[in-house]
Amino acid sequence: MNFRTLFLIVFISSSLYANVRNELLFYIGITMVKPVNILAKEFELSNNCKIKILQGGSQDLYDSIKSSQVGDLYLPGSLSYRNKYLKDGLLLDGKFVGYNKLSLVVKKGNPKNIKASLEELANENINVVLGNDQSSSVGKASKKILLKHKLYKKAIINAVYLASDSRNLIQAIKSSDTDLTLNWHATTYWKENKNEVEAIELDDKYTIKSKLVFNLLKTSKNKQLSKKFLEYVVSKRGKEVFKKYGFLNNDDLKNFDKVTF
Repeated sequence: MNFRTLFLIVFISSSLYANVRNELLFYIGITMVKPVNILAKEFELSNNCKIKILQGGSQDLYDSIKSSQVGDLYLPGSLSYRNKYLKDGLLLDGKFVGYNKLSLVVKKGNPKNIKASLEELANENINVVLGNDQSSSVGKASKKILLKHKLYKKAIINAVYLASDSRNLIQAIKSSDTDLTLNWHATTYWKENKNEVEAIELDDKYTIKSKLVFNLLKTSKNKQLSKKFLEYVVSKRGKEVFKKYGFLNNDDLKNFDKVTF
């Protein structure tokens, strides 16, 4: 989804949002939509409210928030977006909810026998698709880790094309456009993906574990209800759901309350 299309959706949604009491508007990076959608539906039932979720690449979502000046909560795929844009004044309180972790992603069964190594992204005998760092958190994280290991230029040259977001990276594997991508590990947990793709986990020193922080927006028209949702996300139930979708493990849960950002 390009920025112009997303902005049009936001404009239409915001027109409706402006006239409905107790309606919240969330901007959610694609990878995290599944757990947020589950928690949002539960929250709607217990709080007599309506939640609209707009999903897309993290950068496109922030650009839409800035342009439309509407919405209540924003969850990008990396803490880097909060760090970068905090100075704008749109992002207020934040709540840590889990981690995004990069993994190599291949067809189910790994038919090309791809190894657990970043160097495979530069292998000329393997078709590769990478995330676009201009539109998505997965693209930014991929560029950062590949630059660190001096593989970025080789991997970019080897890439068939750059995908706009994590969903399109998965689609590239499922449609056989490519043999290999570098994507968020959690995407392989989705029901519609897990029978067609699999993750090849990388050693911690060869990956990026990005903190996920849910941000309250200055533009929120119902900050009290929005903060209540944030508390629900970090409750026992919220942690269970984020763990189910691969954003938390047992060690993460033990240290959950100690995480700073």
